[in-house]
Amino acid sequence: MMITILIVLLIIALVAIFSVQNALPVTISFFFWKFEASLAIVIFLSVLAGIIIASLITTSLYIKRRVKKESKSIE
Repeated sequence: MMITILIVLLIIALVAIFSVQNALPVTISFFFWKFEASLAIVIFLSVLAGIIIASLITTSLYIKRRVKKESKSIE
């Protein structure tokens, strides 16, 4: 568990360093929306979205396995 926390902290530190070094404004286009934001913010939000999506997938898989395991033990 401690190794996982250290790896996550290392990744966050690397993303933060990369973001600070790439703080130029960029134009973001998404369908009909167009806006300008700092590259650091875009990178941070992308990583955050990836973490949230990975967490949701991992949690749903864990719940499915747990329910499947409990249903087998009932039978």
